[in-house]
Amino acid sequence: MSLIKIDLLVDAKGLACPMPIVRTKKAMNEIEKGQVIEVQATDKGSKADIKAWAKSSGHQYLGTLEHGGILKHYLRKSSNEEEMERKHPNVTSNERLQKKIEEGENIIVLDVRESAEYAFNHIPTAISIPFGELNQRISELQKDSEIYVVCRTGNRSDLASQTLAENGFTKVYNVVPGMSAWSGKTNTFNL
Repeated sequence: MSLIKIDLLVDAKGLACPMPIVRTKKAMNEIEKGQVIEVQATDKGSKADIKAWAKSSGHQYLGTLEHGGILKHYLRKSSNEEEMERKHPNVTSNERLQKKIEEGENIIVLDVRESAEYAFNHIPTAISIPFGELNQRISELQKDSEIYVVCRTGNRSDLASQTLAENGFTKVYNVVPGMSAWSGKTNTFNL
């Protein structure tokens, strides 16, 4: 599936509990912080098991898709982003962004999370440019636009806001706390 970019595929098909978790844990040790894995399993209990394991280990469970009897679980390796210091001076709240969207203001919502995070849950009007691609895709944005940058907790969006400001964007706002506490409308792609 081209919509969801993964960094590692884990094959746990045909394996029963606890093997999907064992393979998932091993795979998490092989990837970098912030990267996404897809775990393919046929054990129906793996959905609850992987979701619970991700929560207990501090990793982010993104969601599960089922296709042809194969469960595809998506997880993002913990990046300790809650511990990072924010430095971009223009910060706004989820509530302020939600109000601007509801009032139909002419703004850009830029979602800098990974494509898998965006695919499972995003603000309907948001443009997806993962933080790792921002420098290469910055020309897709207009410098005079009012841009509200979102991520999961406000840290990747802080870095993205700094990057935009360094490149001449003057109306950039980091949305805190971001999608981890978003209560407005969301969309998912028909995956």
